[in-house]
Amino acid sequence: MTSASRALAQLATWPDLRRAVPSCGQGHALSSAQGEIVHFHSDRDVDLHLTDRAIRRFARDFAGSGAIRVVPGSPWVTIRLDAASDVDLLMTLVSVALQAQQAWPDPAGRPDPGCNDQRGAGFVRADPEGL
Repeated sequence: MTSASRALAQLATWPDLRRAVPSCGQGHALSSAQGEIVHFHSDRDVDLHLTDRAIRRFARDFAGSGAIRVVPGSPWVTIRLDAASDVDLLMTLVSVALQAQQAWPDPAGRPDPGCNDQRGAGFVRADPEGL
């Protein structure tokens, strides 16, 4: 069982989350009452809808983490699950995301922009040929 599949199984037991079809059509998703919150795109890459405000609040912390990729202008962050500590980080950030969505819902009712996977903004993969 991969880190992502363990994290998905654990998060699916949370009372505020339910399994959903990701709007991007890739992988698996979990939604809250406010909308999509987590997309599991691969065995290692997870997009998390944090909201712009939450991302700004934690920007310095994210800058120091090799596990988190922030895409300018996106309310989603991509988390690379390479170690057990990355899964712990994901669990913490999902809790933050749930609180952020409840505290600062979009008053205009605009649809959420697509996750980072739709933006082609996942982690850059090293070229095995060194090219």
